[in-house]
Amino acid sequence: MSRTRLLVAAILVAALVAFVVAGGPRYFSFENLKAQQAALEAWRQSYPWQAALGFFLVYVAFTSLSLPAASLLTVLAGAIFGLGIGVAIASFASAIGALLAMLAARFVLRDWVQERWAAQLRGVNRGVEREGAFYLFTLRLIPAVPYFLINLAMGLTPIRPWTFYWVSQVAMFPATLLYVNAGTQLARLDSLRGILSWELIGAFVLLGVFPLAAKKAVDLIQARRVYARWKKPRKFERNLVVIGAGSAGLVAAYIAAAVRAKVTLIEMHRMGGDCLNTGCVPSKALIRTAKVLSLLKNAQALGIRKATVEFDFADAMERVQRVIRAIEPHDSVERYTQLGVECIQGAAKITSPWSVEVNGKTISTRAIVIAAGAEPFIPPVPGIDAVECLTSETIWGLRKLPPRLLVLGGGPIGSELAQAFARLGSKVTQVEMLPRILPREDPEFSDMVAQRMRADGVEVRTGHKATRFIGKNLLVCEHEGSERRIEFDALLCAVGRVARTKAYGLEELGIPLTKARTVETNEFLQTVYPNIYACGDVAGPYQFTHVGAHQAWYASVNALFGALKKFRADYSVIPWATFTDPEVARVGLNETEARERNIPYEVSVYGIDELDRAIADGTAHGMVKVLTVPGKDRILGATIAGEHAADLLAEFVAAMRHGFGLNKILGTIHIYPTLAEANKYAAGVWRKAHAPQGALAWMEKLHAWQRNDSRSSSPR
Repeated sequence: MSRTRLLVAAILVAALVAFVVAGGPRYFSFENLKAQQAALEAWRQSYPWQAALGFFLVYVAFTSLSLPAASLLTVLAGAIFGLGIGVAIASFASAIGALLAMLAARFVLRDWVQERWAAQLRGVNRGVEREGAFYLFTLRLIPAVPYFLINLAMGLTPIRPWTFYWVSQVAMFPATLLYVNAGTQLARLDSLRGILSWELIGAFVLLGVFPLAAKKAVDLIQARRVYARWKKPRKFERNLVVIGAGSAGLVAAYIAAAVRAKVTLIEMHRMGGDCLNTGCVPSKALIRTAKVLSLLKNAQALGIRKATVEFDFADAMERVQRVIRAIEPHDSVERYTQLGVECIQGAAKITSPWSVEVNGKTISTRAIVIAAGAEPFIPPVPGIDAVECLTSETIWGLRKLPPRLLVLGGGPIGSELAQAFARLGSKVTQVEMLPRILPREDPEFSDMVAQRMRADGVEVRTGHKATRFIGKNLLVCEHEGSERRIEFDALLCAVGRVARTKAYGLEELGIPLTKARTVETNEFLQTVYPNIYACGDVAGPYQFTHVGAHQAWYASVNALFGALKKFRADYSVIPWATFTDPEVARVGLNETEARERNIPYEVSVYGIDELDRAIADGTAHGMVKVLTVPGKDRILGATIAGEHAADLLAEFVAAMRHGFGLNKILGTIHIYPTLAEANKYAAGVWRKAHAPQGALAWMEKLHAWQRNDSRSSSPR
């Protein structure tokens, strides 16, 4: 930062400090203003133009320096100059002062901020360049955000000064008028008793109602813009139409039916979506079979001299289908029809903000929830089109175990299936471009899983970038500047999932997508059309079944009752797990993220290899790692690796969600011997590190004195 910029910043800070040190805030109390009222009136009457100009300059100075007195000065303008002149002075002075504050922030901070957070601000800059005037207008119209913060924030964006000025001038006028009017009423008071006058009560009621009215006005303006080319039906056949019957769609439809709304649920393929049919349920069923085979293979460690097993891969895959069929009734058409949901199988297409077409029939509806889910992403590696590429959706059709399975991807899905197929008997090679698998977890957890997978026979190749496929059975990778070749019989692509956003009307309606290719929503899960919502994998930012269900509550409740009350989706405590062996489960921050975000933290680690139950079960591996606020027991995040880690994590999820810390966990009785004791011992690690050493030293002396130990001095 240049010396000139530092000088300007120093002047601004010095002005604010001087204002506070000089007792500036006390000059704007009711008593002081009343005491000076006569003098101010006399000054205005004797020197009307000088008084107006002087007040104008003072107002400009306060707002340009972002001093916290602009609202009081606006009220004072009404008290001194009356409604007409007071509005003129305050309106122009506030807009000019805001412009100067914006330019000062731009001069001092914009270049530095834009350079440091270039990637994060790229989208903001594009939005401001495209519709900056509208964004500023809505912020100005609703005085919930302090005006001086708006000035500073807009100075960091590429908005043009002239646009900033005229929008501020227009948008701040209604609030200025109300504040000046309140000032004209205050000028008539002789004491605080006069505050009960109808005129003054009316002025303050207007000030209180204005933000709500302004918010409604902004909503109406936005609605008129997006709905301008559509004709709204006079009546609707449905309260809600839900597109997609996966986890999010099922919950949204269930909630709508539970509150007696008329709801239609449309699913193109099978009820239950990916989780039931191709995701969570089948993968966990297969992982269970693979786990049993692994236990039998290592039976000697449990004192079993010899264990044999007859295993057929086709039987294992048929069991997966039986598990799916056993759970299907929970998500079936019959069940949801009984609940009051109209279920339709077919391809939905949104034809207007209030209509959905399916099977040639158009359904009119007050609101729409998009819960279309996601699908596996096939990377554009040259030659991959010639390979029969399996995904997490298609691998369940296998009935013959691949002798050599190549797994592309080191995330949760790739790691879970790579380990499972290795235990089932495949020679598995896992290829990951990044330096380690499970890159979202801390390195020690990634290493722990990788070591166990290698012990199970998986050839884990990290730092390998797939460059091309040759024929149907050969992958060429680049590793540390050299070429590596991997032969395979079957390819499983598990490099991520992308939201399903094609072929159901988003493009025609102009509903925008994010950089992650998910449907763009606001904090209420509304799309650009306020009556169209999105939740689950199609909306992000987390692609977990339980998060989809969590979002569905907000989407359905806001869609049905948003006119009365809307709820912001809460992502403050989001847990997840990777069901490898060992399992890795996490909630909140891990150490890697805390470092990247410069968040202070302390770490408490307990090794599960010391846990009695884990030793007895032959599962003495893994750890509990907890991040806390320095010096406090408040949990910032927790990661567990080990047997049933996902189940053990629930205690930390509850602690973070309901605001209790490690001391409460330590003080909770845990059954012995259980794996859950690991959480208590992790809390004990924190407690031991924060033991009051001074008090312990005093107690040591007390106990020695009680023993009549002459070598220790008596406590005082």
